[in-house]
Amino acid sequence: MSTPPTENSMRFAETELVRKKQLSERIAQFAFLMMTLAMVLPLLLIVTYLIYKAMPALSLGFLFDLPSRGMRAGGIWPALLGTIYLVVVSLVIAAPIGVLAAVYLNEYAQDNWFTRIINLAVINLAGVPSIVHALFGLGAFVLFAGIGRSVLAASLTLAVMTLPVIIASTKEALSAVPMSFREACWNMGVSRWKTIRGVVLPNSISGILTGIILQVSRAAGETAPIMFTGAVFYKAVQKGDVFAYGLLDQCMALAMHLFTISTQVPGVDEAIPFATAVVLLGTVLLVNAAAIIMRIILRTRKKW
Repeated sequence: MSTPPTENSMRFAETELVRKKQLSERIAQFAFLMMTLAMVLPLLLIVTYLIYKAMPALSLGFLFDLPSRGMRAGGIWPALLGTIYLVVVSLVIAAPIGVLAAVYLNEYAQDNWFTRIINLAVINLAGVPSIVHALFGLGAFVLFAGIGRSVLAASLTLAVMTLPVIIASTKEALSAVPMSFREACWNMGVSRWKTIRGVVLPNSISGILTGIILQVSRAAGETAPIMFTGAVFYKAVQKGDVFAYGLLDQCMALAMHLFTISTQVPGVDEAIPFATAVVLLGTVLLVNAAAIIMRIILRTRKKW
């Protein structure tokens, strides 16, 4: 025999308003889930399709062999090596400059019309099309500076193109560090630079790595900037030679190679362009995964 509800139990019973709010919450959760799936599922389908079409050509030999039969067969070693060179050199150039510029803008620069113009310029540069950066690199580095079409000129162009992303993300990461951390150091007589070096940068390193990850992804996948400044249709190198390119040499690159064999070379085996795309995607994902793991490790060391 059930007991009649008491006054207290009736007081905390669900009302019609609570049930409507819970229904609205479930509808919102379902809508957000559908939006997430709408973004993730196409990506998974594209990657699955690429891997399926690339399977006949994917192998270690494909990575380390040289192109043959006019790039209709063989491997992609010169293009893979050239991509690594371009990404590494552009990262070495862009990362220090971008981080130091963000440190100055966030920690030293006063809030006036000049710094506001600089911040606006950084934001606008992040949206400039890559072909514009390519023409700038051609004029500034290849012609004006006299470097010529080379790994260095292409890397400098990629560095200029990716600098705004590094500056913006680093500035946001520095701004996220509580001001009380800085004030505590200053009250103890610590200089501004030592505070930045010992407190601000270690606590913002995970956000800084986010910008660098974006830089690596964009630099590896760009075609127009390197096409105008340093990439070539074909470059003869020795198989397995990791020092095949000098800074003033032209090089092959995966993005350029993929464009070439897909549009300019007839009779290419169908699996080779797909395999090249998978290698390019895998290279970017591998670098990103390493940076993400490093970022997670560094984030666990935060004191706040």
